[in-house]
Amino acid sequence: MKKMLKVMMPIAAGALIVSGCNSGGNASSEDYGLSDITFPLEEEVTLKFMTQSSPIAPEDPNDKLILQRMQEETGVKVEWTNYTSDSFVEKRNLAMASGEHPDAIMNAALSDNELLNLAEDGSIIAVEDLIEEHMPNLQAVFEKAPEYKAMMTAPDGHIYSFPWIEELGSGKESIHSVDAFPWINQGWLDELGLEVPETTEELKEVLIAFRDNDPAGDGQTIPMSFIINHGGEDLSFLFGSFGLGDNWDHTVVTNDGEVKLTAADEGYKEAMKFFNELYEEGLMDVEAFEQDWNTYLAKGRENRYGLYFTWDKGNITGMNDQYTLMPALEGPDGQKNVARTNGMGFDRAKMVITSANQNLELTAKWIDQLYDPTQSVQNNWGTYGDTEKQNIFEYDEAASMLKHLPLEGTAPVELREETSIGGPLAILDEYYGSVTTKPEDAAWRLDLMKEVMVPDMKADHIYPKVFFPAEDLERLAEVEADLIPYVERKRAEWITNGMVEEEWEEYLAELERLGLSDWLEIKQRGFDQHMEGGA
Repeated sequence: MKKMLKVMMPIAAGALIVSGCNSGGNASSEDYGLSDITFPLEEEVTLKFMTQSSPIAPEDPNDKLILQRMQEETGVKVEWTNYTSDSFVEKRNLAMASGEHPDAIMNAALSDNELLNLAEDGSIIAVEDLIEEHMPNLQAVFEKAPEYKAMMTAPDGHIYSFPWIEELGSGKESIHSVDAFPWINQGWLDELGLEVPETTEELKEVLIAFRDNDPAGDGQTIPMSFIINHGGEDLSFLFGSFGLGDNWDHTVVTNDGEVKLTAADEGYKEAMKFFNELYEEGLMDVEAFEQDWNTYLAKGRENRYGLYFTWDKGNITGMNDQYTLMPALEGPDGQKNVARTNGMGFDRAKMVITSANQNLELTAKWIDQLYDPTQSVQNNWGTYGDTEKQNIFEYDEAASMLKHLPLEGTAPVELREETSIGGPLAILDEYYGSVTTKPEDAAWRLDLMKEVMVPDMKADHIYPKVFFPAEDLERLAEVEADLIPYVERKRAEWITNGMVEEEWEEYLAELERLGLSDWLEIKQRGFDQHMEGGA
């Protein structure tokens, strides 16, 4: 699940080069002259990879049982240059600029623009031939789900990287369909004899009742809280009562296939009027426009919220019955909609091979092991049979299946960061029930998505992971650098100060001046090409 990857504890940046470099200190490995390779190799060889990992993970990735097993099974020892996540991008860029290239970079964290730039200057290589000739596991994934191969293919027709794919549900029932679940305090509703609201007006009445009755006591009640412009903690869910709705990137696709900026929709303006009413009534957390995650978390754990927003209530108020998931509300014009986010478990550039690599077949075949279904599941969550660390799985030999174990109070994020390796992987929906079980928290959220959210989802499409040409990426970045901060600034201003009706035409004109038409044109072209199978 997505939130498992959210928390990274800061630590002093430091690089660790694991084991001594060979080949006179070169960053990449010598040419072993190997071909027609099968694992395990007769004699152990070394590849040199760069990666990043969590500060709470072992400094040497080879201390992880998953990688120890891979070394034993392949006969390939990986010499890691491993950086903590807070310093990785800077160190990666420095290495690539200096020409001291490793054989490959895992958990590469490359944007599409960076990926294309590295390909253009020859720092990384195209890998489609390697996939076809030496990577049957990844090929099998592409055959089962050809949309991923399409999303991997750059506008010039080449593939320059290896993906991370994690499916949990599909279509509207995907776990990624809604980030900002609205959690309402069922305990307070019961205490005050109130029902879960079904309309925006009923929500306002419920929040007023929370304010006036102060169920938290001593004036500690916060009728509604959120973190403005903060993905799953934003109040974006409530926009759906007024039209298109909203999501973290303010982009939706209508059922006619038209790409829209949610923040330029008439319904967005009407939502702002309603939110300003709530603010003027003292129903919103006054810290919602500046608080950080830790502050939000602390107040949630003190049970001060009547309504709040997040991916999983377990992260904030615990897995108990105090809070329940609130369905979509009918707005003043009878509209009710759950806007879908544009998220999916996909990273186009999880690993790249550099032009310094002299062992392409060997490297490709090693990477392909990561796409074996049982291996991918472990890469993503952790492993089994570890006698020194807590295990996230047990291995059922009779069923040849990895089964999630109860974590008994251990935070999933911590265990995952300590024991998994991330990197290239593919977990398809068809693996659940045959290769592995679903994590308990994921299965629970998927059920809630299906029961509470999907019935009110109007959109047939999300905006896909389009691989834009470099010139389009540059123009999009140029526009978004000014347009998105402006949208988000006005969002906060209108909630607290009102004036949206008076300023709306001027606001639309400013969006246009900042490049909205160009943005829409590029986004629309990308969507249309994707639907035609050209993305």
